[in-house]
Amino acid sequence: MPSDSNTCAETGTSEAQALSGPRHVAIIMDGNGRWAQARGRPRLFGHHAGARRVREVVSCCPQLGVKYLTIFAFSTENWKRTQVEVSGLMSLFRRYISKEMKALAARNVRVRFIGDRLRLDDKLVQLMDDLELETAQNDGTHLTIALNYGGRDEVARATRRLAQDVADGSLLPQDVDEETLPRYLDTHVLPDPDLVIRTSGEARISNFLLWQSAYAEYEFIDTLWPDFTAEELGRLCRRFGGRDRRFGAVAT
Repeated sequence: MPSDSNTCAETGTSEAQALSGPRHVAIIMDGNGRWAQARGRPRLFGHHAGARRVREVVSCCPQLGVKYLTIFAFSTENWKRTQVEVSGLMSLFRRYISKEMKALAARNVRVRFIGDRLRLDDKLVQLMDDLELETAQNDGTHLTIALNYGGRDEVARATRRLAQDVADGSLLPQDVDEETLPRYLDTHVLPDPDLVIRTSGEARISNFLLWQSAYAEYEFIDTLWPDFTAEELGRLCRRFGGRDRRFGAVAT
């Protein structure tokens, strides 16, 4: 794999373009299995290739002006896959965290995990906790990893917490509005995504950041995730800068 400095140099993004680009990019990293199968390899081979791609993309975020990067690693629906693939993915997550912890901390990356941790094994959860703690003081790129995450599940969990506060009397029903629920979401400390990218040619959002992406711009691209490059991310960020974002208003 090319070095981080070389791949970042290929993005072709100027300082002015970076300032007009998306501050928060969210990515549905799709196509690992198909990428591997096209090469006559098992699906897990593609997931390992996809994990290496994450490193390159994270390293290029500062140059592109991307302060927040959220990646969809494993959905609540992915448990339906074969036991071999699910077990392999859980092993990959443990290995990735162990291997990348020091490097992410050294690069000033702040890591958070979103999703329901109750179904994950104790060793993986401990590693997730360790990585969040190790990088808690960093203020560079904010990397959020959605692991056992589903948008509907997140809203359901948030609603239960909100309902409990109403039942306890710490929140009045008449005070609940569209500004209230986000405070109970997994992403309550993050800004909403500006740009959501899905790789592999599929044109659906697959239960990802349903509430948060209400006004995000979307890019559905044919590239399979292991082939996604920093250069392509730079191109999508530049294209974002040319969009007219009115948030329901009329241009004057």
